[in-house]
Amino acid sequence: MTASSSLHGNSQSIEIDELTWMGCSHKNFDVQTFHGEPVRVLVTGAAGQIAYSLLYSIAKGDVFGKDQPLILVLLDITPMMTVLEGVVMELQDCALPLLREVIPTDKEEVAFKDLDIAILVGSMPRREGMERKDLLKANVKIFKSQGAALDKYAKKTVKVVVVGNPANTNCLIASKSAPSIPKENFSCLTRLDHNRAKSQIALKLGVTANDVKNVIIWGNHSSTQYPDVNHAKVNVKGKEVGVYEAIKDDSWLKGDFILTVQQRGAAVIKARKLSSAMSAAKAICDHVRDIWFGTPAGEFVSMGVISDGNSYGVPEDLLYSFPVVIKDKTWKFVEGLPINDFSREKMDLTAKELTEEKETAVEFLSSA
Repeated sequence: MTASSSLHGNSQSIEIDELTWMGCSHKNFDVQTFHGEPVRVLVTGAAGQIAYSLLYSIAKGDVFGKDQPLILVLLDITPMMTVLEGVVMELQDCALPLLREVIPTDKEEVAFKDLDIAILVGSMPRREGMERKDLLKANVKIFKSQGAALDKYAKKTVKVVVVGNPANTNCLIASKSAPSIPKENFSCLTRLDHNRAKSQIALKLGVTANDVKNVIIWGNHSSTQYPDVNHAKVNVKGKEVGVYEAIKDDSWLKGDFILTVQQRGAAVIKARKLSSAMSAAKAICDHVRDIWFGTPAGEFVSMGVISDGNSYGVPEDLLYSFPVVIKDKTWKFVEGLPINDFSREKMDLTAKELTEEKETAVEFLSSA
């Protein structure tokens, strides 16, 4: 093809001789333009079921926008490469205009090169009879290696989202293993728990999840997490009120509501015989989109981030879920929320678990 193409600003325009070659000779034909350089996105555990739900949403523009070209890098372990080939074929067969390239690999030096975003979904799952300590040991090895690869190959501006469990501590280990990348660039997924909490409130009140805002997940993505609605608002018949005022059932809010959110993952596994892949993928999309585009005015979201400098009495150097607002790809703690005694106790309990996890993981880190 000898047709020429020209660049105007950041968007590509295709000249008429190229359009004619494409079989479009109408002179006023308007070509959709895609802006700028492709964003390079890594998904690990890419042959797994969460990734299977996630990749299509990313590739069709739900996360980075409908005019942002993408390069998807898919990392998995060597025995999964045949399965990964099938995933690549399916992505190709979707014929998605934003997807410039798909790179399947089992090599960290390929996977982590020049990344803008790393979504670390893959981790060692807990097997029957496995102690949490054994799970931590196996994952320290994985996330130490991936952190080192980020440090060596990725852009220093890379945003890293850890999904693989135990997500908070895996994220802390990855960050400690990538000292040249700012700690603030690392976050772990508690958005699924946040979405679950919103949904439970919405179901109780017969409103939509969009009518509920500013729920908080404090602490660990585990059964000690604390779903807090003391500061949450809900729109009921056009009027915004506090969740406690709207529901008028304190015993439910302090009892079954919290237990339902804490144990929802286990309930899904019991019912489906598989983990919550669809809702996890949706939560990852929400989390990354908010990093990329910022949070809506007047709203905050839950995200596991480094606890350094927080004003809520959470020990430093933990990867702990807080309420945050995001602007210009930078998160900040939501400050000044009053914490009652009930909340304090729950927040401290989950911080204690994270401190113990960290101590165990750091022991393994030196020998991994």
